[in-house]
Amino acid sequence: MNRQLLVDYLPFEISAQQINESLKENDGKLIVSGILQRADAKNQNGRVYPQKILMREAEKYAKTFIRERRALGELDHPDSSVVNLQNASHNVTEMHWKGRNLLGTVEVLGTPAGNILKELFKSGIKLGISSRGLGSVETISEAGGEEVQDDFELIAFDFVSNPSTHGAFMSPMNEGVEKGKNRVCGKWCRTESIINDIMRGE
Repeated sequence: MNRQLLVDYLPFEISAQQINESLKENDGKLIVSGILQRADAKNQNGRVYPQKILMREAEKYAKTFIRERRALGELDHPDSSVVNLQNASHNVTEMHWKGRNLLGTVEVLGTPAGNILKELFKSGIKLGISSRGLGSVETISEAGGEEVQDDFELIAFDFVSNPSTHGAFMSPMNEGVEKGKNRVCGKWCRTESIINDIMRGE
């Protein structure tokens, strides 16, 4: 079975208070935490990650990348199985399980992409965390649901402004999916405006 690049999205919830406290306590450095991935639940793409496979990969990721301080991720949806250092925006510093949720702590870096990420968080832009890995899937239901197979390999966690599917923007988890086109445009326009201001040094 052919392995493919698997990219799956979750909304990353963080409050303005958490951001301000982190900046104050860490000398201006932004450190955030939230849910990175969820096991045994169908996601936006209709995929299910079995907890056994996700636990194995999370443990492997922690032992190699996190321990060696190179658990880097990018800003936006990369289409590569390799982390591009030019686009690195953050580093995952720890991961742990709470039920079926894989939680993690993420340090936003002082790189160009990291500074953009920091400003987006500070401006209250709703962002998502996207797991990136290589693996194969098998159909598990007539509705088109897929289960990630044992050959899955976790590569990175990236921050993204919208899900990879259907162009729908995710609201906070308890509000469900917001499909209004104006909402999507509004978020994108605001995001682009902030990025452009940063690039111009404003």
